Amino acid sequence: MKTYGVIMAGGGGTRFWPLSRQTTPKQLLNLSGKDLMVNEAIDRLAKTAASEDIFIVTNESQVAKMLKATKGRVKRNHILSEPSARNTAACVGYAAMEIVKKYGDGIMVITPSDAYIKNEEEFTRVLGVAVKAAQEKDALVTVGITPTFAATGYGYIKFQKSADEVLKVLEFKEKPDEATAKKYVESGEYAWNSGMFIWKASTILKNFEKFLPGIYKDLCKIGEAMKTDDEYNVIDKIYPKIESISIDYGIMEKAGDVYVVPGEFGWNDVGSFDMMGVLHEADSDGNIKIGDQINVDTKNCITYSSGRLIATIGLENVVVIETEDAVLVCDKNKVQDVKKVVEQLKKDRRIELL
Repeated sequence: MKTYGVIMAGGGGTRFWPLSRQTTPKQLLNLSGKDLMVNEAIDRLAKTAASEDIFIVTNESQVAKMLKATKGRVKRNHILSEPSARNTAACVGYAAMEIVKKYGDGIMVITPSDAYIKNEEEFTRVLGVAVKAAQEKDALVTVGITPTFAATGYGYIKFQKSADEVLKVLEFKEKPDEATAKKYVESGEYAWNSGMFIWKASTILKNFEKFLPGIYKDLCKIGEAMKTDDEYNVIDKIYPKIESISIDYGIMEKAGDVYVVPGEFGWNDVGSFDMMGVLHEADSDGNIKIGDQINVDTKNCITYSSGRLIATIGLENVVVIETEDAVLVCDKNKVQDVKKVVEQLKKDRRIELL
């Protein structure tokens, strides 16, 4: 059975403002200094699914830049445009219907567009184990991350311990407090939820029919219009009305036949500026410096210049991000609140800065 890669790339990346904007979100940024995050995701996935069988699902406001960024890596008609953001269930369902209606059934390997993977060889091996399990068991499979510390920013997957590499999922847990997270890690019965999924396209559609019948009905309307002249008109009409719900909450937490393959391959979701240390080595003072810099008596800071010189004196644990039209200065412990700036810009109708 053919394996298809699906990259979810519709997010706005508001915690990376002012680098990320609505039309240029995190996945279209070069944060590592090597390539755009989405291109790194494509190149990793191409070791599991042929490049001509990789799809990207993204917001229509990002399509033009996505086409330009991924030219030569992904087929133009494999970049699926979402008329509006409707969360991951709609994204996954749209891709599954596209595959079933136009290419026949196959294994979908679904990954985010903006994660960092250090050990790509091990990552590819784990995906191979998951693909085999999805095909043989005809079940829903996810890749978990073996936790290295008591993280409170990730969801957790509880599994049934065994000597097998493919483990039965017992329960999905929301982001815990620190004390609960420590218990999870110490038990050895939990993995971090990576947001990576592997299953047959036909199997996930059956689960939509069972657990999300309203969304399934909408997806069927879109599927009926595929390969007709009315396809994109129907998508524009139906898609914005699809219920907004995550695939985790809508299906994974309800389905009984779910498996996880825990892996250790240097995964990080690089969700905010304080995670830049994953991508760049700090200097002797603990500073991560990108672009033109002069740092005097500065320690444990993250400074990113898009063009102009950044000069810092006597700073500690501060993030400074410079772009052509905005500058962010933030306590390193408050990086999760960067999205509040974006919310305020929306309230103030500062569209040009979004």
